[in-house]
Amino acid sequence: MIDLYYWTTPNGHKISIMLEEAKLAYRINPINIGRGEQFDPEFLAISPNNRIPAIVDHAPSDGGQPLALFESGAILEYLADKCGQFLPAKGRERYIVLQWLHWQMGGLGPMAGQNHHFGHYAPQKIEYAIERYVRETSRLYGVLDQRLSQQSYVGGGSYSIADIAVYPWIVPWEKQRQTLEEFPDLERWFHEVSQRPAVRKAYSLIEDINPQAGVAMDEQARKHLFGNL
Repeated sequence: MIDLYYWTTPNGHKISIMLEEAKLAYRINPINIGRGEQFDPEFLAISPNNRIPAIVDHAPSDGGQPLALFESGAILEYLADKCGQFLPAKGRERYIVLQWLHWQMGGLGPMAGQNHHFGHYAPQKIEYAIERYVRETSRLYGVLDQRLSQQSYVGGGSYSIADIAVYPWIVPWEKQRQTLEEFPDLERWFHEVSQRPAVRKAYSLIEDINPQAGVAMDEQARKHLFGNL
């Protein structure tokens, strides 16, 4: 059994998708980041960076004590190795998938995240920041579109943790002021991944875990997520 510490964010969705794809037994421990639960001592013992997602694997492959992990990219790699799926075991194919996983972690996620922040949550509309991150998001969409014009999936010919990592950051494309029609190969891939049963199941969790997703953020949530802004 794997405990998933989760909230309904793109990074949270990565792990729920992976667990569903791999058909691993898991239970969800909701961490309501809008109410500050990410700062609870019990959660910090698992995720010292006070960010979701995190997991505790109670049956790790080495047979040792339960293993706690944070950082979504590391969790995806661990789960792929555990189940023997969605990441080649060795060779150049493995590193190609991992490079695209790290591209998402270091590029698409942070840039799209800043896009969301300055476009929707910042207390002052700073046009320079908004334009900068919208443009950078568009550039990254272009990189992805070019990649998907050459390969069926982000990591190559097979669906992998690279696709699982990237997909949740494309879901809010409208909030990022993007249009998928400008990126036809990205659009083709996006619609294909969206129809996978595991992806649909993972996103259905929103209704039970956070039915208020998409509702305007209140001041309490702003304080917990953005400090004293």
